Amino acid sequence: MQINGETLLYGIIGNPVRHSLSPLMHNRAFQALGINSVYVPFPVTDVESAITGVRGLGIGGTSVTIPHKQSIMAFLDYIDPVAEKIGAVNTIVGVQSEGRTELHGMNTDWLGANRALELEISLAGKEVILLGAGGSARAIGFGLIEAGAGVTICSRTEQRGRDLAAVLACDWVSLHDVDSLSGDILVNATSVGMHPHENATLVAKESLCGYRVVMDIVYSPLTTRLLKEAAEAGCAIVSGLEMLLYQGVAQFELWTGRNAPVELMRDTLLNATANK
Repeated sequence: MQINGETLLYGIIGNPVRHSLSPLMHNRAFQALGINSVYVPFPVTDVESAITGVRGLGIGGTSVTIPHKQSIMAFLDYIDPVAEKIGAVNTIVGVQSEGRTELHGMNTDWLGANRALELEISLAGKEVILLGAGGSARAIGFGLIEAGAGVTICSRTEQRGRDLAAVLACDWVSLHDVDSLSGDILVNATSVGMHPHENATLVAKESLCGYRVVMDIVYSPLTTRLLKEAAEAGCAIVSGLEMLLYQGVAQFELWTGRNAPVELMRDTLLNATANK
């Protein structure tokens, strides 16, 4: 595709952000569908100034990643009720209104997590142990409860974990007791196991055999120690790449109104991680 005066710009706001796989995924999808758009990384420290630029330049939309998913909400024109309830925005949609660009904040993280898990198991009525109490855990927990699952938050920091459990109206258990817990699904929503600390895990291998499905939001490495040991214990496993894919699919469809080329986007991500 040749960039010209009709090319619509999209991007990802975060810090750091140059490592993101989202530009590869979205640009490949734009190209495949013949959409005259391009997606680039925006390393951002000053959120307010960045949003002024997004609005002033008429940018079609952006992804939002760490550490701006919450702070960016104060500078948007509209927050979707689901994103408001989650308390975080990972997607901005530029909407033209009376000659200006309005910025609407959405959250597709929970959609990505649910769709990734539903590749292996239906969520209604299942019991989920959710490791972590940060922004990712918040979005994933919301999505699980919306799908009819029961959730137990398991975190290292008690106050943060109890606060999230109160918001989600679910139970909290200390991470120290994780190996005494059981359920249908285990989700790691922390960064433990991420490169370069691939040997780290929060759950003992012998404690994994009771779960039917284990998902890790970490996608570098693609198969974390947690997922490797879960597979050895007989669990179905879901990598963080699937959540990244499906939250991106939802973003693409919000921005373009077109059905995303899901398999092409997945192959793009898999190829990128294989080449790292």
